[in-house]
Amino acid sequence: MSAHFAPGEPHPLGATVGEGGVNFSVFSKHATVVELLLFASIDDEDPRVIRLDARTHRTFDYWHVWVDGLAAGQLYGYRVHGPWQPEAGHRFDGHKVLVDPYARAIAYGDAAAAHDDASRAGSNLRSAMKGVVVDPTTYDWEGVTPPKIDPGRRVIYELHVRGFTNHPSSNTAHPGTFDALIEKIPYLVDLGITTVELLPVFQFNETDNAFTDPATGKRLTNYWGYAPLGFFAPHRGYYIEGWERMRYLTGFRDLVKALHRAGIEVFLDVVFNHTGEGDDRGPTMCFRGIENSMYYLLDPADRSRYADFSGTGNTVSCNHPMVRRLILDCLRYWVEVMHVDGFRFDLASVLARDEQGKPMINPPLPWEIEMDPTLARTRLVAEAWDAAGLYQVGTFPGEQWYEWNGVFRDDMRRFLRGDRGMVGLVAARVLGSPDIYERRGREALQSVNFVTCHDGFTMLDLVSYERRHNEANGEGGRDGTDANWSANYGEEGDSADPAIAAVRIRQVKNAFALLLLAQGTPMILAGDEFCRTQGGNNNAYCQDNATSWIDWRLLQQHAEVHRFVRALIHFRQRHPMLRRRRFVLGVDVPITNGDSTRVRWHGAEPDHPDWSEAARTLSFTLTGAVDDAPLHIVLNMDTAPVRQRIPAPRPGSWWCRAIDTSASAPFDLPEADDARACASLDQVIAPRTVLVLVERCR
Repeated sequence: MSAHFAPGEPHPLGATVGEGGVNFSVFSKHATVVELLLFASIDDEDPRVIRLDARTHRTFDYWHVWVDGLAAGQLYGYRVHGPWQPEAGHRFDGHKVLVDPYARAIAYGDAAAAHDDASRAGSNLRSAMKGVVVDPTTYDWEGVTPPKIDPGRRVIYELHVRGFTNHPSSNTAHPGTFDALIEKIPYLVDLGITTVELLPVFQFNETDNAFTDPATGKRLTNYWGYAPLGFFAPHRGYYIEGWERMRYLTGFRDLVKALHRAGIEVFLDVVFNHTGEGDDRGPTMCFRGIENSMYYLLDPADRSRYADFSGTGNTVSCNHPMVRRLILDCLRYWVEVMHVDGFRFDLASVLARDEQGKPMINPPLPWEIEMDPTLARTRLVAEAWDAAGLYQVGTFPGEQWYEWNGVFRDDMRRFLRGDRGMVGLVAARVLGSPDIYERRGREALQSVNFVTCHDGFTMLDLVSYERRHNEANGEGGRDGTDANWSANYGEEGDSADPAIAAVRIRQVKNAFALLLLAQGTPMILAGDEFCRTQGGNNNAYCQDNATSWIDWRLLQQHAEVHRFVRALIHFRQRHPMLRRRRFVLGVDVPITNGDSTRVRWHGAEPDHPDWSEAARTLSFTLTGAVDDAPLHIVLNMDTAPVRQRIPAPRPGSWWCRAIDTSASAPFDLPEADDARACASLDQVIAPRTVLVLVERCR
């Protein structure tokens, strides 16, 4: 290792490989001394220390140095000295080895020791996580470019990298890794998925969960990964080899390249609202020790404590100028270097809070993200709420942001189980929620519709449990939400009763039909298409085991449901009227935008809808499109059959039964050529049934 170093440059931040060496730069306003530590190996306890002289190595608040002879793969960290004044928001600790906030890769040995030693007084040199110098220019994309997905055809599939393949039944070479996910791409293509949304892949510490399994006494994990320690670094645990492979970021970029080659987009679930350093009792691993008062929102009444709008102990000060820069630099990096196509922002309403934690009318960060030229073609999705009660569905700042529509989830769940007074609300949901979005000039596709997601019940559990069963999480069953809007149809959990099993399968099909027949952008939770279960656990964030892992044997056990969902996705793709960009018009609304799709509402008789409190059936017809045949849809969630007279088809045409969830497979969704013609306009719709008719010419 060369002994020569020079002042270096303040920009860019992070560790940048250059001709014959590496430039290091880190921002800290209140530091008095910064030391760069260069490690020869992951367990090196005698690193080379370069003490940065403020007169030579500081430009404004940037500390920087150039070191000759270094290259990609070099391990490094910082020790940052400054005032220990928690009451003023300063928590500098010169004993702690810190990870660079801009580190492109992070290496470590014992993750539990790294967390625990960083939480105690004194040095953590032996166990500290370390940054890895990365040269991002060396990767060969082989000419593969991101696919151009028609927004109307987008079907999002939310999955956890480890959980998707870690079960022994996945039959992958390296279960639980980026590489294993590549092996499952043919399955995704066959299902009809256009977009995968990966739960957090930013570096996190899997061992930072303080709870224990009540059955075994073993410490539980941070399985989901919603506690980032490095915004730029892919999670080490998802690589198949040692940290050395990370110097080229190979595993993650191999995955993106393979998905793009298959025509599938890659969205990342990103967490900028908080970090894994927790509250004032948490570890000092990165941000806290570099510039605590800048990175975090502090309690105005007691700056030794953290404001907590995330429910995790701390909240990132997202609208501080330097933090805004960090977030924008990070997003650009994942787009330009890693070729990511979109981002889902966890607890995105935190991005709308000012440096005192108050909601802003026009917060700069969401607008800057939206208007950034590099991110212009990137899909941005907001989880438009936070843990402190700020709920911005339909009002999230910006114009182009898509939103997770939690109202869709709740209304459809309640309608599915037969709650009263839901028909009018469901009518709005199937049209893309114009009551939420249209008044602000948004488009129907900006509503990301979902019935289930990682946070809550799976689809099968939604129809198998009336209450959460989270005892294994070690919190006495108190964690997770009570607002599940679920039902068990006669018995809590597994049932050997064939009648209960049959109604559950039908309700799973109905839930998918409600999702995929609605205007907006649908999102499916991985494994729901073949009835995965978490045993009633609706907050499996800590279950890195068979509770959360997808059991691929269920693909054969529930082949009927898988076939139905696959066919339903393809049915949606064949019918443009189900995926309009603009909102569908009523029959009496003048056409002004060139989109001729119309909706007619019905009840027992055509054009006589029943909007009463007691109604549990919604019937409507989509007509008038030049690019699609008329569709007649009946959503009957009553426990009794209903009689309806359907509207007459156009002259020379007849109605064909395309979907009928009361029918046994394959007649629940037959091939197009096998769809049976309706013999009469008078129809009896079975209980808990979704019926879809397609008009065909004679």
